Amino acid sequence: MEELVRTTDPTLIPFARALLAAEDIDCFVFDHNISVLEGGIGAFPRRIMVRREDLFRARVILRENGIDIYEPGRWG
Repeated sequence: MEELVRTTDPTLIPFARALLAAEDIDCFVFDHNISVLEGGIGAFPRRIMVRREDLFRARVILRENGIDIYEPGRWG
């Protein structure tokens, strides 16, 4: 699994998932439970993960729709 998006924005996750689903790309949300437990203060970002073979296509789709994607080394 490869990290595609890391965000504390609760509206971005369903939007990104819908875009990827429309292109038949499976994605998985990591860190959802800890984000819920922290009470919505935005301290723990959620991550959207995709299969390695879908990463390039997924990045293109999200960039074309104005979503800032995760790039290793850029965010720490």
